[in-house]
Amino acid sequence: MSRNTHLPRRTVLAALSLTLLAPLFGHAASSIDLSPQQKGQPSARPVPEAIKLLPKDVRFVKDKTLVVAIAGGILPLGGFANDSKTIIGADPDISRLVADGLGRKLELVNVAWADWPLGLQSGKYDAVISNVTVTEARKEKFDFSTYRKDLLGFYTKAGSKLKINEPKDTAGLKVIVGAGTNQEQILLEWNKKNEAAGLKPLQALYFDDEAVARVALQSGRADAWLGPNAIYALEAARTGKVKLAGTFSGGWPLTADIAVTTRKDSGLAAAITKIINTQIANGNYAKVLSRWGLSAEAVSESRTNPPGLPKS
Repeated sequence: MSRNTHLPRRTVLAALSLTLLAPLFGHAASSIDLSPQQKGQPSARPVPEAIKLLPKDVRFVKDKTLVVAIAGGILPLGGFANDSKTIIGADPDISRLVADGLGRKLELVNVAWADWPLGLQSGKYDAVISNVTVTEARKEKFDFSTYRKDLLGFYTKAGSKLKINEPKDTAGLKVIVGAGTNQEQILLEWNKKNEAAGLKPLQALYFDDEAVARVALQSGRADAWLGPNAIYALEAARTGKVKLAGTFSGGWPLTADIAVTTRKDSGLAAAITKIINTQIANGNYAKVLSRWGLSAEAVSESRTNPPGLPKS
């Protein structure tokens, strides 16, 4: 049980986000704005060509507003500002560029990861911009506009000699992974390969609180953590207590991208793809990724509904 259960989860994650971010960008994160106002956040002008792609009967949740859901967790992808409630990060910045391109105000809604599919389908928000990987199963219910490469990382505590580059390297390990995520699917597939080869099965560990997961890794209760590479890259830079053991595509053995997710046939995807490509061309996109240390995950072009990870 977490020692932080008496604190609101939002407060715990906000504090953790700020702690992780500061060392990567200098003392007290002086080179990046952690305030709710986000003065360093790139903005964009409306993109008429994109707006023209919207169907005449397109429906938004609110008038003159783009409502975007984000599973706020840890920076740099999406965390909380120093007021412990305003969502900031790379995904919120991309959300801002998309809303600006549509000529609409942005409203961010913090949701639990497990809740976004039903919430999007039921019309609670217009889009989800929260590190969602394109999969063929998801494409049956949603449309996608890609905006970042899906890069996953294995991290261990400092001093570990583990190197994890292929399935057999995980045999017998206890690995922390997020439930219902793409990385969980890959990890479980690796386990199947190991068992088929007669190797010792791995054990997947699940935590609702990232702070508790870190304690498990540091204490040796877990051998490794698997998730979006950006998250623990910050931890490694901050403390030196964890280290990278291996990276691979989130689409293993294929490649797949992270995408803005919208309701199937809502008519938004083509317009959003056009906006992202406009921001790639004018440099705003590169500024967002550079700002959050994610330049290595940049895509050269946004695509609408590209091939996704196959169904399991």
